[in-house]
Amino acid sequence: MANPFDLAGTRALVTGGGSGLGFAMALGLARAGARVVLNGRNRIKLAQAVEALAGEGLDASLAPFDVTDAAAVAAGVANIESALGPVDILVNNAAMNQRKPLEQFTPDEWRALMAANLDGPFLVTRALLPAMKARRRGKIINVCSLASDLGRPNIVPYAASKGALRMLTRSLAVELAPSNIQVNGIAPGFFKTEMNAPLIADAEFSAWVARRTPAGRWGEPGEIAGAAVFLASSAADYVTGHL
Repeated sequence: MANPFDLAGTRALVTGGGSGLGFAMALGLARAGARVVLNGRNRIKLAQAVEALAGEGLDASLAPFDVTDAAAVAAGVANIESALGPVDILVNNAAMNQRKPLEQFTPDEWRALMAANLDGPFLVTRALLPAMKARRRGKIINVCSLASDLGRPNIVPYAASKGALRMLTRSLAVELAPSNIQVNGIAPGFFKTEMNAPLIADAEFSAWVARRTPAGRWGEPGEIAGAAVFLASSAADYVTGHL
């Protein structure tokens, strides 16, 4: 193949694709030739994101549904496949975080965080697998976190969910390898996103990020796109189960 990073002719679904790292990855995939579908719960934000992509002449559409709702996921995926065809690339990016000591979390808050960060990837992946298996082709990219491996205070439920997503990634990679479906994860460092806005505004924390990060700064969202394009492309056909 002349360009193993060329995604022309593929369809990519990016959950949480309306902003932040999700939008940055969707933009990268679209620029590489993929037809991208942006998922999220905020239709207005998704429409603005699609408009931004269309402004570059890129092929994009929106699919607003809640990834934590099994019925909504099934219906949303069915609509995508009916309108556009089977999805080749899935980026499980939708997530949430809440920062406080563990004893201050209510059971409902714990469950909501697990639903967004772990149940969502499970439900969306499960819905897409029949078509991927039938075609013997698929790329699944789970957006994990440094917290998949690194312990930090006040984000215990988030870290637990991302650690579980790491093992979902590795186990599913082995399970799906015979079907020629690759499953990998991206564990972003410290990026300038809406989710991290309180930390970015904290001068002491930002100074700590600068000290511990080789680049000496927060990452820009667009700097994650290349990793997503690589893992979604045929260049990564022999790469699976990695973060």
